[in-house]
Order: sequence, then C-alpha cells, then structure tokens
Amino acid sequence: MMSLLTEGDGITRVVALALLIMSVASWVLILWKTSLLWRASRSLPRSLAAFWQAADLDEAEQRLSVFDSARLLLPLVRAARLGDHHFEHQPPASLGGQGDAAARCTRLLREALQSVLSRLQHGQMVLASVGAVAPFVGLLGTVWAIYLALVGLGDQGGAAQVGIEQISGPVGEALVITAAGLAVAIPAVLAYNALGRRIEHIEAELEGFAHDLRELVLQHAGATQGRP
Repeated sequence: MMSLLTEGDGITRVVALALLIMSVASWVLILWKTSLLWRASRSLPRSLAAFWQAADLDEAEQRLSVFDSARLLLPLVRAARLGDHHFEHQPPASLGGQGDAAARCTRLLREALQSVLSRLQHGQMVLASVGAVAPFVGLLGTVWAIYLALVGLGDQGGAAQVGIEQISGPVGEALVITAAGLAVAIPAVLAYNALGRRIEHIEAELEGFAHDLRELVLQHAGATQGRP
C-alpha cells in the first residue's frame, strides 16, 4: 500500500488512500464499539438489578449513575420521572401536552428509547458502507492498473517483445489492490454482523425495561389518584 501511495499515478494513489482511510475508520469503530458494547452488556444485568432494588425513581437514578450502562438506562428513567410528573400537574396548552397522561408518558419513553437506540446504532452504517464499497474501490484500482499495464505493453511494441518481467510488476500491483479491497471489507462485514447481534440483545433488554417503567409509572399514578 505504501508503494502504491508513493509510486502510483494519481488514480492509483486516490484508490490506495481511500482504502487506507476506510480501513482506519472501520478499525477505530470496531475497537470503540466492541469496548462500549462489551462494557454495557456486562453491566446491564447488574444495573437493572440495582434499579429494581431501589425504593423510588430518585434513588434508582442515583444507583444507576455508577454503572457503565448508565448512558443507556438513565434517559429512560428520567423520561419516566417526567411522565410521572405529568400525572400530578395540569397539562400545558399545546399539542404535546394534550391527551391523557398515559399517552404522554408513553411518548416520552418512546422518544428516550429511540435516542438511546440511535446511540447504540452509531457507526454501524459506516461499517456496512465500508463492507459494501471497499471491494469495488479495490476493483477500480485493479482495472486501472491492468489498463496502465496494457497501455505500457502497447507502447513497447506489442506482445511479441513482452517478457514475464514486464508483466509481473503491473499484474502484481493489480492483485495487491484487489487484496487490499478485500482486506478492508471483510473485517468491516464481520464486525457489522457481530456487533449487530450484540446490539439487538441490548435493544431487547432496553425495550423490556422501558415497558416495565411505563407500567410502574401508570401503577404509581393510579395509586396516587386513588388516594382520598
């Protein structure tokens, strides 16, 4: 790759640089998301257990703040607290405040859940794009290298005067570009699938937690409104 960057022509350098950028970007995302999802998956069961052992939502929020999965759970807890607050106050004169309190609580939790899930999915599109585009970028470099080789052979007087040493260099360069495209794409595709499965597992846990939070808030509101 360094030889292509220093000795190739303009298009070859652009192809090699594009593959290098995609490789660096995908590996940074792979390492970052692997660490993030591993820590979140590891702490999620413990943080959920700590939440349900709390006496109220205020204490639960304090307990969650010490876990690695706090960035995933705290937005949901704060949305649930805001929904609980809506039960005890007159709704504002706006479309967002209209409807019964249960609907507003559901909307707040849904918005918080979508924000958290969007954070979990961050970077997945880049990995998918690298896995899909990198082989074609490598193929473009391969086709261009073969074209330059054929032009060079034609300038040297035809196939009768061509030796193996004149063919091996351009063909080897073309094969290196092809291999580079595959070397960039394959880790990105494998990481996208592996990380996607981990994200789906975390998403299922968060959706269940959001549902349980909604039921908790509704039950608390019913108990509050039923007091004399």
